[in-house]
Amino acid sequence: MKYFLQSAIVLLTGFYIIACSNRSAFLTSAPDSISTAVEQLEEIKLTAHNGDSLKKAWLLLNHSPLVKKDTVLSATVKYNLARLYAMLQQDSANIFIEQALEIIEPTSGNLKYKALIYNGVGNIRSMEAKEREAGFYYNKAAAIVLSDTTTGLSSEAKSAMLLSAAQNNLSTFQYNLAEKMNLAAIPLSESLPAGHIIHQRVYVQMIQTLNALHRPAQDMAPYLHKLEQLHQKYPDKYNISFLYDSKIQYFETTEQQDSLLHYQLLKIAIDEQQSKIVQSTVLLNNLFVNYCNVSAIYVLFKKPAAAAQFLMKAKKLRSHFPKLIFPNNEILFQKSSAELFRLQGKKDEALSVLNTVVQLQKDIYQSENTQAIAEMNALYQLQAKDQSIRLLNENIKINKLQLQQNQLWLAVSSLTLILLAVTLSFLYYRSRQRRIRQAKEKVLLQQQLLRTQMEPHFIFNTLAAVQSFVRLDKKESAIKYLNRFSRLLRSNLELSRENLVPLNEEIDALENYLSLQRMRFEETFTYTIVQPEDQDLSAIMLPPMLIQPYVENAILHGVDLDAGNGQLEILFQVLDDVLYVEITDSGKSTCEPSDRTHRSLSGTISHERMQLLGQKASIKITKRDEGGTLVVLTIPITS
Repeated sequence: MKYFLQSAIVLLTGFYIIACSNRSAFLTSAPDSISTAVEQLEEIKLTAHNGDSLKKAWLLLNHSPLVKKDTVLSATVKYNLARLYAMLQQDSANIFIEQALEIIEPTSGNLKYKALIYNGVGNIRSMEAKEREAGFYYNKAAAIVLSDTTTGLSSEAKSAMLLSAAQNNLSTFQYNLAEKMNLAAIPLSESLPAGHIIHQRVYVQMIQTLNALHRPAQDMAPYLHKLEQLHQKYPDKYNISFLYDSKIQYFETTEQQDSLLHYQLLKIAIDEQQSKIVQSTVLLNNLFVNYCNVSAIYVLFKKPAAAAQFLMKAKKLRSHFPKLIFPNNEILFQKSSAELFRLQGKKDEALSVLNTVVQLQKDIYQSENTQAIAEMNALYQLQAKDQSIRLLNENIKINKLQLQQNQLWLAVSSLTLILLAVTLSFLYYRSRQRRIRQAKEKVLLQQQLLRTQMEPHFIFNTLAAVQSFVRLDKKESAIKYLNRFSRLLRSNLELSRENLVPLNEEIDALENYLSLQRMRFEETFTYTIVQPEDQDLSAIMLPPMLIQPYVENAILHGVDLDAGNGQLEILFQVLDDVLYVEITDSGKSTCEPSDRTHRSLSGTISHERMQLLGQKASIKITKRDEGGTLVVLTIPITS
């Protein structure tokens, strides 16, 4: 029972150390406003005057809809409520820590939150004297710390968790496990600031554990030396009582009774001073045990008067606080009394006391056995619950894996279908583009073929005109005609090499042709070409020599060449990528109308060329009321 004072201090500071050092661990998924409120509340330290206001603030957060929707945040608030109620020593701490555990336990992952809450449950169970249940949760928290270095916990929190688990294992006689966790806490504690309470705690617990394991004094000496250095360097930061207690255990091992008695008396002096200030159960029991231990030392020194003096102090303390002395400490008192009676030669009194000790041990055994059975049943239920949760989490993982596999297959199938659709679309697009290109090439070839058919026709008509000039002995006219014809022929040859020509070049060639025809027919008609003024004619492309045959037809069949006053007007107009060409002739004055239904070779070829230009292309021939004919050509163009 010599560890009670340390236990009381550690349990109440455990919540504070861990909660403060891992404030941000709980707030990763919280809304900003709630996160700020939690951080501000955690900054406020509990005092004698603000307990009620702190409880109201935390309870208000606990009922917030935003908090209830967030699993981690809800567990955070309940954990802080449990910590606050525990520090106020109120029963509601157990309720809130259970709620926090119930929320966080079924979740997958969240190891840092689980470790904090497990440690909190361990603190509550230890305060309720349920050491085995406390150990179950302490060890769960410590297992997370030992196995997972990426939990997000600070070194301070990890050290505190390991030391809490080690202290519990020491009190439940699991000494090897206590040693393992103390050793794991030492390197973590070394990274903490100078003067931190954990520096003292880890060395004190290590000495206690080695003493319980009956290790030689030389194993304790390094830790005792470090503890002495701490107290020398920071005398105001650490309780000297822990140093005296560690020296007592060291000298118990070395059996140096003088030194043992010296530090026992120093320890009693401190405990007596503290008991005048704070009369806690743990402190009174430690003082009671120290009186009994000093009495036993004086018995070894065969000083019955001194032994009786300290035993009387223990008896007086027990009479003042009969319900606070622990049963195991009562046994220690009875044994010290029996040893004193034996030293005094009072064998009957010693035997009577020993009989009392036997009965007390039986009662304690039955009580502890009953409590142990109850706690083991509780532990069994907890382990069964853990196993159920573990199986549930495994099933959830399996279902998630199956769902992910199904999603993967669905994604692969979808991608395959999409890829197939894209491939088919691409193949169809390529096939369509190839057909369009082939059709376009076919049209161009047909255009070229038709143009080659027209050129002999045009040349034949020209040669006929030259022949007429020669027959009529008009040499100068023939030479002039041949000169203009050569220029026109050169122009046509240049244009015929291209699939598309600019409109301005087509108009120039048409004007050369009309001037040549006027000369051929001895200036018997006039012509007018009207061009669009607001258009860039060089950017408008159309098939070459497409308009000339219709102009020729208008001259031959629509103009009265005998009267010598024929008129021909050609109007160009561009609207929405379509070229409109209006060819208007003045008509013939003879009674017999011209036969415009007759199709010459050039007219047939030109009509076929127009059909190859697509659906937008058209030819419309209209008789005018005032005489003459209007031919409207609709030609798709490109720019």
